[in-house]
Amino acid sequence: MFSKPKQDDTPPQPAVTPPSQGTSGTFDASKFTSSAAPAPVGAPKAKPAPSVLSSDLIILGNVRSSGDIQVEGNVEGDIRAAMLIVGESATVKGEVIAEEVVVHGRVVGRLRGLKVRLSQSARCEGDIVHKTIAIESGAHFEGSVQRQDDPLGGKNGKGEPHRQGAPAIAAAE
Repeated sequence: MFSKPKQDDTPPQPAVTPPSQGTSGTFDASKFTSSAAPAPVGAPKAKPAPSVLSSDLIILGNVRSSGDIQVEGNVEGDIRAAMLIVGESATVKGEVIAEEVVVHGRVVGRLRGLKVRLSQSARCEGDIVHKTIAIESGAHFEGSVQRQDDPLGGKNGKGEPHRQGAPAIAAAE
């Protein structure tokens, strides 16, 4: 007959009020809770998609990324990335430095990578410094091949430090 009233289990949400005119407002996200479950500790993060330089793009300058790059157009400058894929219709004229390099198109310049793969449609003119290399039947290559345990390391094989290209886009001061 007599029962206790039910208690609401949801925490109260603070009201957001617009800032008064003429003053700046602040938003404190810590007052709000997310209904999504947090990612488990130690769970791998999703790998972002590669940056794609399309076939109608021509870049005159160096390109640098901490992620993956897929070149389908033309680059005249050095490229540094975690992984680089040079598409069949692409041309790169400059030094390439990446942990993994896959060439389907044309590269004119030095290639440096832990893993280097030249596909059957690859056209490379320049030296390759690698830890592992695969050259498919039909690939065209002119230059020397040198294996190093650390091809991305501090020296270029001649006792000189690597050339470090400037970023393609410099921040304005």
